[in-house]
Formats: sequence, structure tokens, C-alpha cells
Amino acid sequence: MIQKFLVLLFVSVSLVSCQFTETMVLQEDGSGKMSLSVDLSEMMAFSGEMAQDSSMVKQDTIIAFKDILEAKKDSISKLPAKEQERLKKMENYKMHMVTDPETKEMVIDIFTEFKDVAEANDLMKGFEQSESLVPGANVSPSEDKQSDEEVIGVSYTYKKGTFKRDAFIKDVAKHKAQVDSLKQAEAFMSGITYKVKYTFPRKIKSTSVEDATFSLDGKTLELQRNFIDYMKNPDVLDIEVVLEKE
Repeated sequence: MIQKFLVLLFVSVSLVSCQFTETMVLQEDGSGKMSLSVDLSEMMAFSGEMAQDSSMVKQDTIIAFKDILEAKKDSISKLPAKEQERLKKMENYKMHMVTDPETKEMVIDIFTEFKDVAEANDLMKGFEQSESLVPGANVSPSEDKQSDEEVIGVSYTYKKGTFKRDAFIKDVAKHKAQVDSLKQAEAFMSGITYKVKYTFPRKIKSTSVEDATFSLDGKTLELQRNFIDYMKNPDVLDIEVVLEKE
């Protein structure tokens, strides 16, 4: 059942509109919580066949990657040291899955806590690894090459009251190939959005983006872009936030 959800997530996501949401709650010392979620409720409502599938039951489940890594430790021990180290970084991640065939709700959320905001740089890797780590998936860690093909990276920093999100292209040639491969599906993916929502320990004094929205207390910022635009040019979600002094 979980495998079917992941197939929907990684393959069928382009067929109807959905929303990726990157959420961060940052503390004064640079620690905090972060999550990356995808809301596939509209897709579930769109696909009557999936909504009526008997295997699609109502659930609210949290899966700890650490438990899955422990269960697969024998196969993981046979992997190259670099691959084992990469998987080791995923052990603090968890996946929250909420599905309800009656209300057509389907939300998948990968989340973690960090001691330093720089640790959040691996969040997308955790999202990519979820397919091979959850129970019931037939993909083993050694077969999952997606992380090797990662072309967009994100760096987060928080120093002296200034927060920065800097997305960048890691491999220009692979990025071009990825963008070219998306052209055929671009019309279908026009409804997919990527939103960031960041909550800070102090009120926001200024930000580098003009169209961001703010909470009433001035501590939370939200910014949304078209997913295709972000894939083409990750700089569209670059953000610098300066907080008011204590």
C-alpha cells in the first residue's frame, strides 16, 4: 500500500495540480524543525479509480527512517562506504502519511529536527530516499540512484540575525538535460506549485523578495513559485531575511 502511494508521488505527480510546501521553524540558536510535504489530495479526487482502490485505507502513519535503516542494515553494510554515509544522514528523518479515501485526502510529509540550520540542506535528499526506505517498497538502497542525479542543491545559513536560503545548480549539464526532459510534460505540470513557509524567533525587519506575505505577528514569511519555474531557475526561491534586533 505504501509503495502505491510512493508511485503516485514520484510518477503521477505531474498529471494534476499539487503543492510542495517547505516549512521551517527556526530558533534563535539556529536549531529548529523542517519539513517538505506534498499534497496530492486533488490528484486523489481526480483519479476515481485510486480513490476507490480497496488498498487505499484511511490512515495517519509516521514512519521513522532510523527503524527502516536498522531493518535493512545487512544489505546496507554491503554498499560502498560513501553510500552508507549518505544513508546514515537520513536516520533522523521521519515520514508522515495521511490518507482518507472518503475525503479524498492524501498528504505525504518528510520532516526532521536539526541542531544547526545547515543540517537542513539534506532535506530534499531525505524526500528522495523515502521511496527506497519505506516498508513494502521493492527498491533497495543500492538500486536508488536518484540522489546521484541530484542537480539542484539548497544551502541554508543563519548568522547574526540574518537568514539566507540559496538554491543552486550542482551540475549544469545534468540540469539542462532535466529541464529538456520536462518540456513535454510542462503543460501538465503548470498547476504544481512550490511554497516556502518560514517562522523566525524574532519579527522580520526586511527581506529580499517583494511578493512575500507575512503573518500578523511579523515572524512568519510565505513565498510561492510555480514548480516548473523553480526547476528551470532555482534562484527564484532565493531569500534573505533580516530580523529585528533583540
